[in-house]
Amino acid sequence: MNRREALRKTGFLAGASLAAPSLLALLQSCQAEPRLDWTPEFLSDDEAVFVASFVDTLLPTTDTPGALDVKADMFMDKIWAHTYDEAGQQAVRADIAKFNADCTASYGKPFAELNEEDRKKLMLEAEAASPTFNGGVWGTAVGEQKPVGFYRSLKSMAIWAYTTSEKVGTEVLTYDPIPGGYNGCLPLEEVGNRYSL
Repeated sequence: MNRREALRKTGFLAGASLAAPSLLALLQSCQAEPRLDWTPEFLSDDEAVFVASFVDTLLPTTDTPGALDVKADMFMDKIWAHTYDEAGQQAVRADIAKFNADCTASYGKPFAELNEEDRKKLMLEAEAASPTFNGGVWGTAVGEQKPVGFYRSLKSMAIWAYTTSEKVGTEVLTYDPIPGGYNGCLPLEEVGNRYSL
């Protein structure tokens, strides 16, 4: 082998060794990119991926079903599509964009692309900074309710979508469509889970 051929092969090897990690990272990022397996009615694909990652972080699958198992994200999309007027829908889109922009400014990536630890950290920060709902009596808020902001509204809707799902109502909560007589003096151990009806 002459000197030119040796230099050429060395150059190829050096180029390949430098390019390999970049190509591997590119391949891994394509595989890790979140994808939807349903078609949203209202949300764009990116917005739907955000909502899916939000509800999955809030209510992950454990020994009970998670929010994605009961399709809370799909339910929320239908609510926005069928019950919000145009101004409300535009507000949801603007709030999702702002949440992701703030996330990118703080963490360098939109919410759906963050790792689980950063998602949880961001949600704890949002929880601490977000106004809360007033306490209530018999389902009615006490006092004048001030706006609670996007994070708290989205969290509330996700929990509502989760707890009113059939799967949670029948498999997680105690389901008793005809609870029978009223006995107001039972030890808590005898009652067990909250009733879904």
